[in-house]
Amino acid sequence: MNFIETLRLKSKLFFIFIIITLGLIIVGVMGAINLNSMKKNLDSLYFGSLVPVIELNKILQTYQGMITNTFYKAKNAQLAPHEIKSQIKTALEAIEKDWKSYESHFKRDYELEYVEYAATEIKEVNYYFYRIFEAIEQESDAKKLLIGNIEKKIAHVHQVINKLITYEVEVAKLERKNFLTLYDTILVKVGSILLMVIFGVMIISFYVFKSIQSDQSTLERTTKKLKIANKKLENVSYTDSLTGLYNRRYFNLVYDKEIKRAKRNHTNITFMMLDIDYFKQYNDMYGHIEGDFALRSVAKVFKDLLKRPSDFIFRLGGEEFGILLTEVTELNSEIIAQAICDAIKARKIKHEGSKIDEFLTVSIGVASCIADEALDDEVLISKADEMLYHAKENGRNKYIITTNISVATPQVAEKASA
Repeated sequence: MNFIETLRLKSKLFFIFIIITLGLIIVGVMGAINLNSMKKNLDSLYFGSLVPVIELNKILQTYQGMITNTFYKAKNAQLAPHEIKSQIKTALEAIEKDWKSYESHFKRDYELEYVEYAATEIKEVNYYFYRIFEAIEQESDAKKLLIGNIEKKIAHVHQVINKLITYEVEVAKLERKNFLTLYDTILVKVGSILLMVIFGVMIISFYVFKSIQSDQSTLERTTKKLKIANKKLENVSYTDSLTGLYNRRYFNLVYDKEIKRAKRNHTNITFMMLDIDYFKQYNDMYGHIEGDFALRSVAKVFKDLLKRPSDFIFRLGGEEFGILLTEVTELNSEIIAQAICDAIKARKIKHEGSKIDEFLTVSIGVASCIADEALDDEVLISKADEMLYHAKENGRNKYIITTNISVATPQVAEKASA
């Protein structure tokens, strides 16, 4: 779109803006006549009902979320005593603050009795939690907390506050009904003028929009092409151009995410480090074009064997590959590693420069464990790399697996396969 076309489009849009602005001014003048009456009803609807409901819900969320979670974590020894005391104190102060804010709103005489009752119940429950807070402060064992009693207290206060919320919602419905009655009256007064303004704007806008329709269609087509191009660019940024596998950049993203997921769920996680045996000699003997073909062939084996959405295959650089498997046991990891070795050799890619076999082979280092919070993110990689080193030192064309991930949950001893 050149400069002249851009200028024309801006002029058309400015004209539409002027027309709509004039229409809104006319409607605004008519609406101003009843502004004070509308404002009074809107204030009653919004500030009289919506804000109190939000405040009461915040109190419920604090009881059910922060306090309950803190006690559960305390029971399971997941928090230090000073953290327990700090979180309980913060939660109770937040509840008291929100309750005072709720009480400060206008209350009708017939509402006061239940509000005072609710205040007493909240005060009693908070006092109960303050006593627990004091007991923990005196170095009582948090594991002895009676979660059942705590849940009963919170369930009771939940019932009390829910009645208030139900009432506030009913008040909101009543206020809304009154507001709609007033609105209907105002609508009759401004309706005719508003319809004329809208009709006039629609007629003028029709001709204006018709004139810029071609420009808009062009812009939409360009935007669609740009989105497709951006999607392709994103895929390229995460994909190795030679093999079609994920690259190291994507590995850094996925590895961190999957390690955290495995820790959270305490599930098996396996990382394999793979290296083509004597690949430098292969390149020297056959050339880089054949070397690229060999890399693509190896990548094809990985893709054929590992098809689960949770199987991630990466080209980490040169002839080095990485495979990340989630929820795969140690035994299955061994089966997969052996299948990879067998499948690559079965392709019978001639490799006269190899010192171990007439065909192209790979060595694999495998690290497998059940993840827990103690698992260091880098240990799994370093262990797989260490096992790869051992596989090369012990004749290549094999895998070596370890489950002895020092700070993770060990499974069984180191294993190797030719």
